[in-house]
Amino acid sequence: MKTYNLAFRFRIYPNKVQSNLILQTFGCVRFVYNKILGKAKEIYELEGKNKIITPASLKSEFPFLKEVDSLSLANAQMNVKTAFTNFFQKRTAFPKFKSKKTARKSYSTNSVNNSIRIENNCIKLPKLGLVRIKLHRNIPQNYKIKSATISQEPNGAFYISILTEFQRDIKEVSSDNNIVGLDFSMSELFVSSDNQRADYPRFFRKLETKLAKAGRELSRKVEFSSSWYKAKLKVAKIYQSIKNSRKDFLHKLSRELVTKYNAIILEDLNMKGMSQALNFGKSVADNGWGMFTVMLQYKAMFLGKQVIKIDKWFPSSKTCSSCGNIKDSLSLGERVYSCECGHTMDRDLNASINIREVGRSLLAY
Repeated sequence: MKTYNLAFRFRIYPNKVQSNLILQTFGCVRFVYNKILGKAKEIYELEGKNKIITPASLKSEFPFLKEVDSLSLANAQMNVKTAFTNFFQKRTAFPKFKSKKTARKSYSTNSVNNSIRIENNCIKLPKLGLVRIKLHRNIPQNYKIKSATISQEPNGAFYISILTEFQRDIKEVSSDNNIVGLDFSMSELFVSSDNQRADYPRFFRKLETKLAKAGRELSRKVEFSSSWYKAKLKVAKIYQSIKNSRKDFLHKLSRELVTKYNAIILEDLNMKGMSQALNFGKSVADNGWGMFTVMLQYKAMFLGKQVIKIDKWFPSSKTCSSCGNIKDSLSLGERVYSCECGHTMDRDLNASINIREVGRSLLAY
């Protein structure tokens, strides 16, 4: 039996008192993070050492910190410690201070002695008590709650991400011939080797005009005025609608694929580099390909199936899936692949078949 972690995200509906305490906790966590980082920076500049103070040392000077969940402040300290460790090991740049205007509104707390638990249609949280929750899916009883992260979206909605731990003996499923290759498509998300096309709805493009209009209305308002906040909320709601629609579509599509196939083969693409090189930034971001591949990987793992990523430099589009001949050049405008051997096929379908066969050899290995 192996131990696994899985997070569940739900919408929560705190009352006014609870909402105010959550907002207060956001502020205190940011305040503690900046204070600890500031002190660590002083020590580093004077002594060149990695030394982190504790939140407890700040409570005597700042009594308001006692009003919020102490574990949320402890997690802020751990975040500073992690950031400094990464800096000292030359994995990242020097940590930055959190801004009230730009920092994500969230805090994390840990479950100690069952302090975080589901009770009917509510969730019990430290300091907050029982908070109403929309349980659109059940957490299995054998899943142990380890921690929770409470966050607020720009549209004002509150969410909770519950991290669970469970043990499961996952038996690998034989791939046999039940394998599919997926070739990334800018307009359709992917084309499979079975000629399935995702027909991605392009949620951002659908609401782009509406979003641009709301953005123009926001730009005409006096910053931080009452009308400015209303216009800003309108923009945030449109973005949230796009985000929710995209995630819902990708969750359902990834579940369909991992249920149908025993092995899924993909290219290990650099989406950021692709969007910059080809000036397809909006289309790439709208597709959510990175999010989609992550969903495929963890859902396949829990079913004992495989998701294999092949080398991004493999010429899947230029290779003939019939004879194996590789073309010297193939422009993006050529949507039909024609080979000297007489083989003619849709470009994306040809590429997905090549991806499947390369992945098949990796599975056999």
